[in-house]
Amino acid sequence: MVKYQAVGDRVFVRLTEEKNPVGLLLPDNAERPRTIGVVESVGHNVRLVKAGDKILFHVFDELPSPDADVVVVREYSILGVWEDE
Repeated sequence: MVKYQAVGDRVFVRLTEEKNPVGLLLPDNAERPRTIGVVESVGHNVRLVKAGDKILFHVFDELPSPDADVVVVREYSILGVWEDE
């Protein structure tokens, strides 16, 4: 596995499987893009999230990385952080 180190206000996010409201996993080929992930690395200017946080981010602000399951977003593109119950 590649280790990522974000810089500035960037955040590396490993995309996760999404579940619908009744708990069923949505397949990768679902029409909606994946917008939920776990933070892999944060840049030195990021203040609101840390590695390991599960986040929701704005899909149109992501940049690809060499790993198809990892994207890069700016901190201001993060819409929320939550914990599973």
